[in-house]
Amino acid sequence: MSWPPPLFAAPASCVDIEEAGAAYTICEFDARKSTMRLFLQDEKGAIFGGFAPLADALAAKGQTLVFAMNAGMYDPAFFPVGLYVEGGATLRAANTAAGEGNFHMKPNGVFWIDGARAGVIETVRFLKSRARPAYATQSGPMLVIGGRINPRIHDNGTSEKFRNGVGVADGHVVRFAISNQPVTFHQFAHLFRERLKCPDALFLDGGSASALYAPSISRHDRFHPMGPLIGVVERADHK
Repeated sequence: MSWPPPLFAAPASCVDIEEAGAAYTICEFDARKSTMRLFLQDEKGAIFGGFAPLADALAAKGQTLVFAMNAGMYDPAFFPVGLYVEGGATLRAANTAAGEGNFHMKPNGVFWIDGARAGVIETVRFLKSRARPAYATQSGPMLVIGGRINPRIHDNGTSEKFRNGVGVADGHVVRFAISNQPVTFHQFAHLFRERLKCPDALFLDGGSASALYAPSISRHDRFHPMGPLIGVVERADHK
């Protein structure tokens, strides 16, 4: 598979598109050029819970939040239900248990960021690799695995929900997607494989937990509260 050029020219980072009759917002960042991080708690240990508290906390440090999305599923205390690594520290261990719900639809996977590199990989493969990235979050199910739609995701599925997820191309181009209308898992996986050309993609969450912060397109979903967040950060004086 040959990698496509960027979906849109800089400085744009997010665009609204239509694919197979469904509306989505796509945000693309190059890990070699953008600072991507995961966020859960502030300096006092309180859960950020939403985009505004995170943006305010960063602004107080002279940094600007230019993009954010919910980064996976969480428990009633808003802590991740699976692996969560922030700044090289593992705050939650990987969850390989069987269970109900989307997270446990195997294989699930891990989205990781380490400097100029990023990736999406099945959880078991990630653990076997003994990788120690700076940031990682586990969710599920995998949408696309090695260029193929997860075999557990069927094209005759009828459950439609708002959904968000992430895919990576060429080891550094990170493509986030959120549906702007309810879609099936198969529609969402098809988007990543066919339109976004991501050989590996991961479902992050759905329903009312699926949220996006993208000031460049005047988007600020105010769903509260949320657990872990993915953010792209710039210095406030960045030109």
